[in-house]
Amino acid sequence: MKQIFFIALKEVQDGMRNRWVVLITLAMAAFALILALLGSVPTGMTKISSLAVTVVSLASLSIFFIPLIALLLTYDSIVGEAERGTLILLLSYPIARWQVIVGKFCGALILLSLAIALGYGSAGIAISLTAETAFTEQAWSSFSKLLLSSVLFGAVFLSLGFLISTSLRERGTAAAAAIGIWLFFVLLYDMGLLGLLASDAGKTVGTDLVFGLLLANPADAYRMFNLVGSDETAILSGMAGLSLERQIPAMVPIAVMVAWVALPLASACAIFQRRQV
Repeated sequence: MKQIFFIALKEVQDGMRNRWVVLITLAMAAFALILALLGSVPTGMTKISSLAVTVVSLASLSIFFIPLIALLLTYDSIVGEAERGTLILLLSYPIARWQVIVGKFCGALILLSLAIALGYGSAGIAISLTAETAFTEQAWSSFSKLLLSSVLFGAVFLSLGFLISTSLRERGTAAAAAIGIWLFFVLLYDMGLLGLLASDAGKTVGTDLVFGLLLANPADAYRMFNLVGSDETAILSGMAGLSLERQIPAMVPIAVMVAWVALPLASACAIFQRRQV
């Protein structure tokens, strides 16, 4: 555990010195504040919590923004060090290869968690201070779920980023693969599912299969956990019908995302164990 701690600490220190990581945090905070302040405008004469509107807006932002940040943080963690020649030096120390992956993963997760906490936390504080609804009447449970699930959602793509970095030999190829994975899970998967449903017209694709296909995608699992979990967010996101159609236990999307973290990370450790440096 000591080796993992020091590798994670080094990753955090390097990230803190990296202006790109600072820009990520500032950009996330800026987008979150803009969405929060603009999204709370229509709720002045309604009984819907302005923080619930913020949760819906931030969840939609997270699906596009967090996977991209996570992949950019990790796609060259191994392949980049291999090209620079620093990976050989790192492996010359008495440390197991799986500890290198896990340590780097923990460091990247800490950086991403800080960015999410500072970015989304600032939005939550701003809304709580400016909203007409009382502080205790805000949808803090939904907001807390958003923060925690966003970290887990980011961990999914950190894990996928390490799988890319250990599997490929060139940074350019790894960067292209990272963008391809982002496009597939965030955009192409749902477009393909929509095309399947439109062409099938309800003849063979049943409700169970649709829910199964949605849960198979970590982005959709994240969306369902945050937007279908409460009546307010379901109504605001337009997913109230989905919520009524099938009551999915909250732990099911969480379990899906945990599996998406564990399996690619374990695969990355196994591949790195056999990799010739």
